[in-house]
Amino acid sequence: MEGDSSEKLLRAAEEENLKSRIWAENKKMWVVAAPAMFTRFSTFGVNVVSQAFVGHIGSTELAAYALVLTLLTRFANGLLLGVASGSETLCGQAYGAKQYHMLGIYLQRSWIVLIVFTTLLLPVYIFAAPILKALGQDEDIAEMAGRIALWFIPVIYSYMVSFSCQMYLQAQSKNMIITYLAVFSFSIHIFLSWLLTAKYKLGLAGTMISTILAYWLPNVGQLIFIISGGCRETWKGFTTLAFKDLWPVVKLSISSGAMLCLELWYNAILILLTGNLKNAEVEVGALSICLNISGWEMMISLGFMAAASVRVANELGKGDSKAAKLSVLNIALSSFGSGFVLFVFFLFFRERLAYIFTKDHDVAVEVGHLSPLLAFTILLNSVQPVLSGVAVGAGWQSLVVYVNLGSYYLLGIPIGVLLGYVIKLQVEGVWIGMLVGTLIQTIILLIITHKTDWDKQVTVARKRVNRWCVEVEPDGNFAVA
Repeated sequence: MEGDSSEKLLRAAEEENLKSRIWAENKKMWVVAAPAMFTRFSTFGVNVVSQAFVGHIGSTELAAYALVLTLLTRFANGLLLGVASGSETLCGQAYGAKQYHMLGIYLQRSWIVLIVFTTLLLPVYIFAAPILKALGQDEDIAEMAGRIALWFIPVIYSYMVSFSCQMYLQAQSKNMIITYLAVFSFSIHIFLSWLLTAKYKLGLAGTMISTILAYWLPNVGQLIFIISGGCRETWKGFTTLAFKDLWPVVKLSISSGAMLCLELWYNAILILLTGNLKNAEVEVGALSICLNISGWEMMISLGFMAAASVRVANELGKGDSKAAKLSVLNIALSSFGSGFVLFVFFLFFRERLAYIFTKDHDVAVEVGHLSPLLAFTILLNSVQPVLSGVAVGAGWQSLVVYVNLGSYYLLGIPIGVLLGYVIKLQVEGVWIGMLVGTLIQTIILLIITHKTDWDKQVTVARKRVNRWCVEVEPDGNFAVA
């Protein structure tokens, strides 16, 4: 009897310990995930508000804006976010290892790398019209897109500051400041868009001026917060050490960039393929609305992705493999639960949501036809970003590049072309093919994550952190080698 009682007490203690660990992990997760979600909602909302105002200017403007936003700017966003996520791995693991002074150096190295990559993107925006025409887009839409693309040049330079600062602050769970700034900027954007576009009738120029300001205001606030003492442990001032050992950072940044680019460009290719179908204006308009709705949900998943990246990186840097595994499981289940609720929701609302973005009945009807595919996209998007976040936190970017290439570009896109063009399922066929690619990628990442030796990952993280560490003097200054 005594043995049975002892076993029951032991099991009860273990269950209580597990509950307390899960509760503590949930608190740590939401400290990162909730601000990240609100920030992304506000930032994404800037584009949605802009698109809503542009959509009421004209259908050609709406289709052109959708092309620039979903094709060119997703291209830039994917590349620069990916490049910046290299510093997310380094900052997260260094913070977990309590090498706080290294975060400021990684932030400055990230700025250097991002300036170069952003400048390399300029020709894509300057020559947007001929590029889109060469890709088979409608001539009128391509010409209008070329005008809109020039307005987006200040926007892509804003990513350079925004993404790097977000990675730096998230690693320390200090991203509430980003949320406050993003919400403030979003509120200003709504007012300015109305004032300049509707009140003063500046049309496209009014919307784009407001958009540029909405992207740059949070950046100014973040820089002031970091430099003026908001991160005393991790910001020790500007240093020339940022230029030292840049090549390893560049390599990790390129791997990160390739990984996220292949994911974020996937939907851009969906828009590109749709632009070559019959009735392109309606198809592109409807698809862009669906991707906007999906994008809103994606902001929730990207919040969980940020949490997965930070929590995994922090725990691996700290040397706690069990905590890293618990973080992965907890975040994946939380994200899937939210995705399932939204999956059911969007199955029922269908084309009624389209009238938020357009007055065109044909576009709204097409949105209704695409709604089941939209719902399944939302469900898959609740899992896939979390797994990508785990990969960033652990530093697996190079491996995931090959997974993305195979599942998206060797399978998903060819299947989409076959169904859309050969079997004549039009946009539905293209989208089904893309969903197949996403499903395959998600399954592969699930298998990789499940079979990972997390104790080995702790060792890998410790080697990475120690290899790139710069010693700090007792007075807080950096030691110069």
